[in-house]
Amino acid sequence: MGHAGMAAAAVRYLRADRPVEALPRPELRCVREDERAPVDQGEFRRVLGNFASGVTVVTAAAEGEDGPAGFACQSFSSLSLDPPLVAFMVGRTSTSWPRIARAGAFCVNVLSADQGPLCRAFAASGTDKFAGVDHDACPVSGAPRLAGTLAWIDCVIHAVHTGGDHLIVVGRVNALGPGAGADVPPLLFHRGRFL
Repeated sequence: MGHAGMAAAAVRYLRADRPVEALPRPELRCVREDERAPVDQGEFRRVLGNFASGVTVVTAAAEGEDGPAGFACQSFSSLSLDPPLVAFMVGRTSTSWPRIARAGAFCVNVLSADQGPLCRAFAASGTDKFAGVDHDACPVSGAPRLAGTLAWIDCVIHAVHTGGDHLIVVGRVNALGPGAGADVPPLLFHRGRFL
């Protein structure tokens, strides 16, 4: 059986109405203070900085608070076609994340190459990130959809998982589309700078 046949068989098997046995969960624990961390943080950052990533801004309409919430995010990925899911990672110390979590929905705005200044504005803390930023409301969640982006993805929070000093947020996609800047190259982050 070829690769295509094996993949089709796997899909048929997974779609069957059979219970799926969960794998045993790994033992989860933190590195104790008397244990050496397995990898130096500086080396970890330096080596993984060789992986170029796209840049997004995650936004939400934070009702009853000081206007909408948002933060720059380079750890974004598509996750599933059926159902349509995306994922992003956010630091546990983020001050924007709790406001987005309370909103229950968010928009992922995929930035274009000329939106580096916009990314820097959303990466800053303690400022009005939306000051002078042109945006409208997403069709389902009402989250801010930023002008001039390559694409927008309107989501509801589907699940949140722990991942060390970050949280893994899974969003179920309710609407999406290309942005006005869809013909421009993407904003990329590589080795600590924009490309």
